[in-house]
Amino acid sequence: MTVTLSEPPTTSSTPVPSTPPSGKVARTQNAQPVLEQLFALYPHLFGAQFLPLKLGIFQDLLALHPDKFQRDSLKLALSVHTRSNAYLQCIAAGLKRHDLQGVAVQDVAPEHTCLALLELFRRKQLRSKDDLRPKFRARLLAAFDRSGLSRQEYLALVPTTGDETNALLSEAFAERDQQHARHEALRLAFAASGKSVEEFSDMYGMDPRDVTRVLGGANDATAPP
Repeated sequence: MTVTLSEPPTTSSTPVPSTPPSGKVARTQNAQPVLEQLFALYPHLFGAQFLPLKLGIFQDLLALHPDKFQRDSLKLALSVHTRSNAYLQCIAAGLKRHDLQGVAVQDVAPEHTCLALLELFRRKQLRSKDDLRPKFRARLLAAFDRSGLSRQEYLALVPTTGDETNALLSEAFAERDQQHARHEALRLAFAASGKSVEEFSDMYGMDPRDVTRVLGGANDATAPP
């Protein structure tokens, strides 16, 4: 799914037998002429900064440019484009979908954002020695909060299947539940203490601003549905 670049030229003077390109490389090479056409026609969508494409843009392109694009080659080019890391990043960021004129016309569905994040995690973790789970758990929870859905509604759209990437979603919600439990315990402890926020914070070595935020529930999206 990742756009794969060809290997750099060898520096050896010994001739190297040519080998057929791999499937992914071949797909990218075959799609390149159409991708270049799309960039020339719509640099605001296919240029250095990608934007999510509106649903149905394949049909829009065929209708507007019947002399430029053939169905199969355009389908391949859009497939390569939308499976690239750069495109998945713009989907994961929660940007709106855009039409060919660059007008934002649709929200990206919550399940599409979630699946983009899970795929990005899978790809990046394969190439990293660091544990990327905490970072992506936080991004998943932020995407969930933006969706405005209950947990049941969200999970119905993005069902977990037990594999490593979808397990990350379960971990994120478990982390959310633990945070909610900690906040609830702090609220109960403060209510029983009879102390001011400053006194309570000093007693537990906490920042009064953090205590105030938890007590007031400001920006506290930790409560389960």
